[in-house]
Order: sequence, then structure tokens, then C-alpha cells
Amino acid sequence: MATFYDLVIVGGGPAGLAAAIEAQMAGLNVVVLDRSRPPIDRACGEGIMPDGIARLHSLGVEPPPKGSSPFRGIRYIDGDTVAEGLFPSSAGYGIRRTHLHQALVDRAEVVGVELHWDTEVTGLHADHVQTSKGPVCGRFLIGSDGRHSKVRKWAGLDRGPAPGARFGIRRHFTIEHWTDLVEVYWADGSEAYVTPVGPNTVGVAILWHKQATSFDQLLTRFPRLSDRLQGAPVTTIDRGAGPLEQRSRAVVRGNLALLGDASGSLDAITGEGLTLAFHQAHALVEAIKTSNLKSYGNAHRKLRRQARLVTCLVLFAEARPRLRRRMVRALAAEPALFSRFLEILVDRLPLSSLGAGNIFRLARRLVAP
Repeated sequence: MATFYDLVIVGGGPAGLAAAIEAQMAGLNVVVLDRSRPPIDRACGEGIMPDGIARLHSLGVEPPPKGSSPFRGIRYIDGDTVAEGLFPSSAGYGIRRTHLHQALVDRAEVVGVELHWDTEVTGLHADHVQTSKGPVCGRFLIGSDGRHSKVRKWAGLDRGPAPGARFGIRRHFTIEHWTDLVEVYWADGSEAYVTPVGPNTVGVAILWHKQATSFDQLLTRFPRLSDRLQGAPVTTIDRGAGPLEQRSRAVVRGNLALLGDASGSLDAITGEGLTLAFHQAHALVEAIKTSNLKSYGNAHRKLRRQARLVTCLVLFAEARPRLRRRMVRALAAEPALFSRFLEILVDRLPLSSLGAGNIFRLARRLVAP
């Protein structure tokens, strides 16, 4: 590893590999370091929004046929109330995390990214990282090592978890898809996300807060979903994650940048984690091409600001059962409004573009008894 690289990326997950592929395609010399070996699995809802799929296409990565399924929108289910919103044009995809990771690894190899697996990074320095196999030097150092990033801590950029920590757990079932929508089941203090991720396979991710508990205990909070999954074979071990929201003081320090969950993860309630990471990877490479990491910091703030605003609005409703139920009833009564909201989310438009009339109608329904 004596080569001096343009980019040294610590962490070979989807965010790090996306940045590596785009940078290598732009003519930069890139190495990725990770202590694991592919394909790497993580607790993840596995849904990628249409704009995230577009970013994958730009990297030359297609959803793997055996480990993915398209979905055309979102369905909220709260008791007997069902609200559906559709994406404006292209579909999102549920992609099994291991299949997504392997597809990114394969593409990285094709474009010439240097990949070093089974390589643990043990320290951070001004122009290199120390690894279990010796120092690796680079012009830019990228921390993309996940929610509990060591690079973020070594750089003095860690702010720890946000107050009111929430957690997530995921399991896969073999069962025929009953819809081409991602379903979100709501209960007081928790939500269950059901995503198709391949032929006859669904992933179920449950988010919750307060006391620790098991997947089976959590599933009883959603009788309608529990009944549907009754008898379906479980195909993977449960994987958990948390606290979900982690904070960073900044995402740039000198020649170091943080990417993906390492740059500060949001609560997964809107399902935008992977999509946001792919947008961040693109912004980072654009900044590196001009040797101006400050522009990445600005782009990251803009991307995160809008995602965080939507996340906070949904979390605000989630924490208030009466308001949450009114919100779902309002979206059920106004499917076009729900679809417009998804369009704003996918196209990353300001929430004000929802329109004054739509905002007024939604507000009126939220305060109605």
C-alpha cells in the first residue's frame, strides 16, 4: 500500500463505494479500506427512493434482478385507516442489502477502484490512515465507516446521539408480495416498514423508542401485519441498529470529509438513508474534483437540512398519537396531496412548493376533530 492516493475511503459500505466509483470514473486514484469482506449486511430498511435509483444508474449500477423489487409509492396504515401516495414517474426499489453491496463492489472493481478488505483502520493522521497492514496515504481522507464512525471520533467531530434515541430491527420473510408499495404500519411509539426485496421476499424493519425488546414482541403491536405474516418462513437472522440519529460537529476538517451515516445519521422514519448517502457521495466527488471541500460542506448542509425538516415533521406527528392518526386520515382523504408530498421528497423541492392551498387544506384536516 505504498501508493499515494487521491482518495482514501475508510468504510466500504454503499456510501463509500458510491463515492469511490464516481471518483474513479472521474479519473481519480481511489482506495477503499474495510475490516469486513463483501457482501456486507447491515440492519437497513432496504428501500431506495427513485432519485437514489437514478444516482445508482449514473454510476453504472442496476438493481440486481434476484435481490430487488420495484415499488411505485408508499402506503400508510394506522388501524383501519389506509393512505396511499404514488411517485410521480419512476419507481423506487427495495434491494436486499447484500445484493446491493455486491453490485457496488462489482462495479467498483470494473472501474478500477482498489479495494482492501480485511483491513482494519486503527488511526487517523494528517495525510494518512494507519491500518492493520501499515499506513495508507492520500490527498483526501474520507470517513464512511457508518453510524458509529471511528473516523468521526478521531477527528473530534462526534457529537453523540440525539436526545430521545430510537432503535431499529430488521427481519426477512419468504412470502408472495401482496402489493407494489412500501407499507408503513403505525402504532403508538413505533412503526413497521414492509419492503419487497426480491421474488417472494419482504423485509420488515421496525423502529421504536424507549425500552429494549425483541422483534417478535414488537410485531405484536401491529396485529394486521402480524396476521399477514403468520406462518411465513423467516429467512434471515434479526439485525438491529441504534441509536438511530447520530450527530457530527461538522463534515469537513482540513483534507478530511465525512460521508453517509458517518457524517451524522438521521432517524430512519422517512426511509431516505441510502438515497441521501448517494446524493452526498455525488456532492463530495464534485467538491474533490475542484479541490474545494468547503463546497461539499455547503452541499451536505443543504441536503441534510431538507431531509431533517421532513424527518422532524414526521417524528413530531409520530410522538403524538392523536395528531398522527389525523395526519394519516388527512392523507387518506387527499391521495393527490400525499402523491404531491412524495414528489417534493423525490425531487428535493422546498416544502413550500406544496402550495398554500394544499398546506391550508392539510392544516384544516389536522385540526378537525
